[in-house]
Amino acid sequence: MQKRTLGTSGLEVSAIGLGCMGMSWSYGPAPDRTAMIALLRAAVERGVTFFDTAEVYGPLINEDLLGEALAPFKGQVVIATKFGFAAAPGDTDRWSALNSHPDHIRTAVEGSLKRLRVDAIDLWYQHRVDPAVPIEDVAGAVKDLIAAGKVKHFGMSEASAATIRKAHAVQPVTALQSEYSLWWREPEAEILPTLEELGIGFVPFSPLGKGFLTGAITTATQFDKTDFRNSVPRLSAENRAANAPLIDRINEIATARNATPAQIALAWVLAQKPWIVPIPGTTKLHRLDENLHAADIALDSEDIAAIESALSGIAVQGERYPAAAAAMVNR
Repeated sequence: MQKRTLGTSGLEVSAIGLGCMGMSWSYGPAPDRTAMIALLRAAVERGVTFFDTAEVYGPLINEDLLGEALAPFKGQVVIATKFGFAAAPGDTDRWSALNSHPDHIRTAVEGSLKRLRVDAIDLWYQHRVDPAVPIEDVAGAVKDLIAAGKVKHFGMSEASAATIRKAHAVQPVTALQSEYSLWWREPEAEILPTLEELGIGFVPFSPLGKGFLTGAITTATQFDKTDFRNSVPRLSAENRAANAPLIDRINEIATARNATPAQIALAWVLAQKPWIVPIPGTTKLHRLDENLHAADIALDSEDIAAIESALSGIAVQGERYPAAAAAMVNR
């Protein structure tokens, strides 16, 4: 597996990471824990060194899963997790109440350290910007924890360019995690130029459009009643039908390259900047292998231009988040 460095931080990770949320939360009933431990360890064997989780996934369960699975590889892998929600076991809401008060941050780090079975958190993201707490106070609290040796790198998620700048002035931000893919390109306007200027890495989540860009989701697809995608406007049956031409074009490009739509979608993300590291999630070994082989597809400027031309004129239909979740981003 090729390696990449997140911005100018010196934090080196595999070119493709693994998003682990779906192993215990959000995409329907949680898969068998033993099987997920085996999948995580198989990812390490294949060269993946970058794993993404969060306190709120489960809540708390996902961090514990990664802690057990990756314990044998301490010092060989980078685990990124997140704080910023008042997560409690048994919460039924997908998102708990925001809480990035410094005292809560100091409490949250102890819980994550224990569940992950590590002495220091490699990369710690503020999961969502909390409008009730000045970002300078959040960055300052994390700075103190870095000085105490409990955190190695500070990250942010779904923050605006202005907020990133304010935080970075207090404690250098190693990486920003936000959605980015062939069907969500808003970060190109302000976020990517800001990150490049400040030397911050970019970690796109949902680089496969929550599964849609794989081509496996059609108008006939029925999500489990507990699958959060039921609430995503862009994935309504009506919008799936409206967005089908996008998949048709990507599939044509993939066929010409003897690749899969998922591999083209990931290769496109990788080709944008050398400091971008996507974290596609999966619970299936064959999908993991498929995704990782995207790193072997080198798209040059002509390839990128051809993809841009093929997809131009296709307007993606539907918002990427329901209203409540959309209100938490770009703050």
